[in-house]
Order: sequence, then C-alpha cells, then structure tokens
Amino acid sequence: MANVRLRDIRKSFGTVEVIKGVDLDVADRQLAVVVGPSGCGKSTLLRLIAGLEEITSGDLWIDGERMNDVPPAKRRLAMVFQSYALYPHMSVAENLGFSLKLARVPKETRREKVKEAARILQIEPLLGRKPKELSGGERQRVAIGRAIVRNPRVFLFDEPLSNLDAALRVQMRLEVMRLHDELKATMLYVTHDQVEAMTMADVIIVLNAGTIEQVGTPLDVYHHPRNLFVAGFIGSPRMNFMPATVTSVGEATARLSLPGGAALDVPADPQRLRAGDALSLGARPEHLALSEGGALRGEALVIERLGNVTFVHVSLEDGPMLTVQAASDEPVRVHDRVSVRLGGEDAHLFDGAGLAMPRVPQDHKET
Repeated sequence: MANVRLRDIRKSFGTVEVIKGVDLDVADRQLAVVVGPSGCGKSTLLRLIAGLEEITSGDLWIDGERMNDVPPAKRRLAMVFQSYALYPHMSVAENLGFSLKLARVPKETRREKVKEAARILQIEPLLGRKPKELSGGERQRVAIGRAIVRNPRVFLFDEPLSNLDAALRVQMRLEVMRLHDELKATMLYVTHDQVEAMTMADVIIVLNAGTIEQVGTPLDVYHHPRNLFVAGFIGSPRMNFMPATVTSVGEATARLSLPGGAALDVPADPQRLRAGDALSLGARPEHLALSEGGALRGEALVIERLGNVTFVHVSLEDGPMLTVQAASDEPVRVHDRVSVRLGGEDAHLFDGAGLAMPRVPQDHKET
C-alpha cells in the first residue's frame, strides 16, 4: 500500500476555481474520509488523485512518487464509483476479472484473484450470476471486488453507498470497515453523510467550497470543531447555536448574556474577550437538558421519539430553535412550556469570524 500527499492542489474549470490550495497527508493503511456538503469539491478531489481530472497546479505524491503527469492506468489506484457500472451481459466472475483480462493477466492467475476477492467479500455463491440477478448490496460488493483484484496501492471510494437504502448502507459500511481491516489498505472515501464519516474514519477531512476546514480523528473533530462550519456540519442532530454577548470577564471565565436574559459562566481565555463582544455559543443536543431550573425557556414544537432517545425541538423566547436530547420516556408533549439547562463547561464559543475560541478548564456554574 502507500501514503498520499497533496501540496497546494488547485483545480479550475475555466475561470471557476473549485479546489483551492488543498494540503493533505493520508498515511499508509489509513482510512481517510472526505466529508462535506454537495458541491464542495469532494468528488473532484478524488478524481484529481485518480488522474481522471488534470491538476491545474500543485503536486500530488503517492508513495513518494510525483503523480501529476502519470496516466491513470499507471498510478496503481482503484476507484469504486457511486454507480456500480457492471457489465450486464457478464457474470459476476467475468466482471471481477475483466480488468485483469484487458491487462493480459494469465487465465489461471485471473481465476485465483477472482476467487480470493469473492472470498473476502463473501460472494462466492454469486460468481455465476448476472448483475440483474443481484441486490443493490451484492452489486456494490462486486464493484468493490473489481477494485480488490487489481491489488491497488490506494482504494478510492466515491460515495459508493448513496444508491442503497438505509439498512443496506449500514451493512455495507460495516463491510467496508471489515475490508479495510483485512486488507490493511490505504483508503480515501468520499461521502456527504457525516454519520458515515464519524463511524468509518481513522481521520476525517472536512471540505467546504474547495477548502479543507479541519483534519482530525472523528472524536477530535466532534469535540473540538475549528469553526462554525465544522461544528454545524459534524454531528447528528447538528450543534445548536445562539447569539451571546460578553457581560464581564474574569481570570478564567466569561459571563455571557443569552436570549431571554439568561446568564451563563463559561471557561474562556480572558486575553481574547472584552465586555460587549458579540459571540456565537454552540451546544450539542446531549449537553442540553429539560429542567425546571433551566434559565432558557421556550415551547416544545416538535418531539422525535426514536426508541432509545428522544429529541425535543424547543423554540426559545426571543431566541432560536434548540434541539435537546432527552430520555426515551421523557413525558414532554408538543406545545408544553419547558425550561432548558446548559452547563458552561459544555459550551463552545465562536468569535465574530466564526472561529472557535480556546477554553480554560474551571469549576463550572450552570444556568
């Protein structure tokens, strides 16, 4: 396998720049997931690595070798697309071995590689079938198998599970993770589904409008988002945001005024804040609680009961809508007046430019 290194990679289509100076390192045998909203450049970035699009400027290195001018067929990469793109007139075995046949690999070697790929993907009973006789998950396994037989240095996955229903997506997600563990392979996986990114990745690359916003482990990106975009994109349900104003600054804390007149003490770097500063305060749904003593008050407008957990969507008085995670048997009903409690140690602060502000550990107070 191999490592992948990108330095100041840019891609323009005419006068429109879609990849804007990307720097990235993917380590050998790492499963790196590129996640971001539709149109942010995820698939374009993958196609640049594969050689299916020409790099406008910058350098691409794979296993220490500069790849900019190397044709796709000689990069020793394998790409799995969103569409299965199987040959309908060929059997599963023939689909798996077709690229090897084109490369004039001996028939016996082809047979062994196809057999091994089928074993890894647990599709041996399907080798004689045609694609029309397969389910969506089985077809995706065959598409992945075509990549395995080529023994690539790097696997590239371009939203391979988007065409599957919810249950199959979960199953195939586990299959890709198992495959990564068995093959010890370097993988770059593109998705717009941040749940896929959180559950699968060794490292997450958050992409937005052609720029990398943050790179880190799933938990690091979740608990320590670098800016408002990452904080709002990573996490399901998304992080809650509300306006806040600094009313006073202590040695290691700041007191904030929240919607409805509530006050909250939060850990903060006193060198970064002044009384009167306007900030955005973020809080994950699991860090909020319905409580009679909560200082944030509003009306429960929507209640989602998912069996193991309940999400209550609360419209604050003079404030935004908040999503609160509650117990599965929470007795709240639609249109109930409720109070919401937030601990200052769980709050995230973002400055006027949307950048996360450092927090200082301290004994906390709750609203």
